[in-house]
Amino acid sequence: MHDDELDEPPDALGAVLTDDRGSLPFLLVHGEALAAAAAWALGEAGVTLVDLTVSWESLREAGEPLVLHDSLCPLTPPTFIAACVGQAVADDVVVVGTRPVTDTVKLVDDGYVGATVDRDGLRHVCSPVVLPARVVAALPALASNDLAALVTALRAEGIAVVEVEAPETAARVSGPDDVRVLEALGER
Repeated sequence: MHDDELDEPPDALGAVLTDDRGSLPFLLVHGEALAAAAAWALGEAGVTLVDLTVSWESLREAGEPLVLHDSLCPLTPPTFIAACVGQAVADDVVVVGTRPVTDTVKLVDDGYVGATVDRDGLRHVCSPVVLPARVVAALPALASNDLAALVTALRAEGIAVVEVEAPETAARVSGPDDVRVLEALGER
């Protein structure tokens, strides 16, 4: 990640992902729906919000980077999003926000719980995923609305993906309890 502050973020289009997330995007965080908070963050980062009902061909023709922001990462700071856009444009690579895995991870072998996995190399994908214009133009469509699956698909195609450690407020929520924790983190 570049330490330089972005005076003027590069032009970019962005979408808040809500599909296949059940009703979670509409839980409230600080009195706003998670999806609304995520949309606000994109706007504050200087990203032009688009709906993914816009044809992929139109997104390709726009010639701009595409920022994908998971509605379940509603408190991702706008400055972090803008820095990820800046890095994706400057380095012409896909940039993905990640968080360290803190849960204990176990191997399962033939139905039995086995050894503990060293989690030092494990990361959670969170928001954003920034596709530089070159990558948007090369893709026939968006492979997935699931950001972890998208990153896996991009890597399988040989596309360079750079992971950037996201702030703790960018964590992905999985239910109301996670939202309360995220709210507490956002109030620090």
